[in-house]
Amino acid sequence: MSLKSHLLVSKKACFKLFLQTTVNKGGEYRCKSCGEGSSCRTVRSKTKLMNILIERGRPHEAQTVFKTFAETGHRPSLITYTTLLAALTVQRQYGSISNIVSEAEQSGTKPDSIFFNAVINAFSESGNIEDAVQALLRMKELGLNPTTSTYNTLIKGYGIAGRPERSSELMDLMLEENNNYVRPNIRTFNVLVQAWCKKKKVEEAWKVVRKMEECGVEPDTVTYNTIATCYVQKGETERAEREVVEKMVMKEKAKPNGRTCGIVVGGYCREGRVRDGLRFVRRMKEMRVEANLVVFNSLIKGFVEIMDRDGIHEVLALMKECKVKADVITYSTVMNAWSSAGYMEKAAQVFEEMVKAGVKPDAHAYSILAKGYVRAKEPKKAEELLETMVECRPNVVIFTTVISGWCSTGNMEDAMRVLTKMCEFGVSPNIKTFETLMWGYLEVKQPWKAEEVLQMMRGFGVKPENSTFRLLAEAWRVAGLTDESNKAINVLKCKDIDIERLEKLYQKQSSGSFSLLQIPVGKRELPTAKAMNLSACKLGARVPIICQKQSQAQFGIRGQFVHSCTVFLN
Repeated sequence: MSLKSHLLVSKKACFKLFLQTTVNKGGEYRCKSCGEGSSCRTVRSKTKLMNILIERGRPHEAQTVFKTFAETGHRPSLITYTTLLAALTVQRQYGSISNIVSEAEQSGTKPDSIFFNAVINAFSESGNIEDAVQALLRMKELGLNPTTSTYNTLIKGYGIAGRPERSSELMDLMLEENNNYVRPNIRTFNVLVQAWCKKKKVEEAWKVVRKMEECGVEPDTVTYNTIATCYVQKGETERAEREVVEKMVMKEKAKPNGRTCGIVVGGYCREGRVRDGLRFVRRMKEMRVEANLVVFNSLIKGFVEIMDRDGIHEVLALMKECKVKADVITYSTVMNAWSSAGYMEKAAQVFEEMVKAGVKPDAHAYSILAKGYVRAKEPKKAEELLETMVECRPNVVIFTTVISGWCSTGNMEDAMRVLTKMCEFGVSPNIKTFETLMWGYLEVKQPWKAEEVLQMMRGFGVKPENSTFRLLAEAWRVAGLTDESNKAINVLKCKDIDIERLEKLYQKQSSGSFSLLQIPVGKRELPTAKAMNLSACKLGARVPIICQKQSQAQFGIRGQFVHSCTVFLN
């Protein structure tokens, strides 16, 4: 069905969208001015406040202000309703749009083209193009003339809905109308280019560019950057440079800019062609298009991933030439490169340079150093970092990293001491903290201590997972106590029982048999929070896992334990 036929079918609809019941009707307003339909100072003031809140990124507060209109007996103006639509659209709360439209119509206000443009934009953003078309038809029915902006919004809506062919047909209709008020402009063509690029149909996007030029509309930097992005997303960054950037170089009003540089460099880095990315930055510099900090950080990250330290130095030198100052991300990336290669002195030097440059290290920067020291078997230095973190408080990840360092060297007393310190800092341990401790006891072949850690978790409101029981089972197995290992494994076989019941089942299985084991450790007593001086911890609060690798770590056979612990070391 063609777009014209589609519009005719839509016109036959009963406009259910606009026939909802209203909340307030004329004459129900306590405010005299609002009741008479004249301008109200309070309404104007509150509407202005709603606009300010939206501009400041607080659209939900704008909604709250709107609710006070009915509570105080004032009638919202058309501008108020238009502003409310904007607030709902920003928050992607599209379900209320129909009711707002109906209320605005039945409250006595007469919708204008700006209001309908806001309605069409809301439906277009939601991908509900059918209702957007109905809004256009309703607009015409009321004698309001759609503008170029109206059609641009619909074209965008079809693009969001994944129907760029409809976007093209709509633009063709604009060209057929011979109306100066609805002529396609640069925005129209750019939205259409974006619609085709979203479907990764670059050839269709180039056809739009040619049509632009036929209509006397000169493509701008946005046009070419959109197509360049499409090439990059398809993994064809070289074509983006050859076919897009080369055209831009020849243009007078569409020269490459920092955004162009970022697109191409980012593409080369993702393809592993970091040297080509650096070459492109140098080429742009010759054209007086200087890369920004984001681009340089991408290059550094790219060279770090391929372990090319010479490349890192070249990028840093180029940054100085371009007078671009490094930020915490730059320093952290370089630190990570040295740390991963085992050069902790170099990593520490970079950290010192960062501080001297006035760049405040964040938790991630400290974490990189801590992981490096742990990897270098220097957990003491990793722990010393905790005392230097004044403005940036240590989090559960860095504490767990330090604990893993002591565990990896077999110093479990120090690991438990750091756990105490962690709680004194008011940081609650999470499941990976406890599993790291259990892994440490596995390594020193003290499975009964690993079991004590399992019991300790309950005091912190941290529920064990399947990986926890697997870890405990392996700890007993490594110690040569297969009966205890089998008990933990048997618990895991009860797949239909929730974790809490599994834990109780394990406790029941363990009771009465532990005394038979010949382990010379004296009386088995579980440490209490008070005994360990852990009262500073917030019991019952489970800290969310911050590190993605932590949440993905799985414990299984012993060969996996060492790898899983590197959650905190890599």
